[in-house]
Amino acid sequence: MPEILRLFGLKFYIYTRDHEPPHVHVVSQDGEAKFIVADEITLLENARMKPKDVKLAESIIEDNKDLIKTSWKNIHGSED
Repeated sequence: MPEILRLFGLKFYIYTRDHEPPHVHVVSQDGEAKFIVADEITLLENARMKPKDVKLAESIIEDNKDLIKTSWKNIHGSED
């Protein structure tokens, strides 16, 4: 599972054997969350990640949306 970004104690991953729609897994010290990365960022799952970390992760994803979409395309060979 390639780590594509690490900021403020959050690690952002895209799994190589994952599925559509494009999304990113975020791991914090306390838990993990999954966000769909499209025109809008959508929280899909949250497993014990603190609300402040979810909000921070969402902001980081928004700021790095192009990097995440490009990484998804490079790993999975599709844009969506």
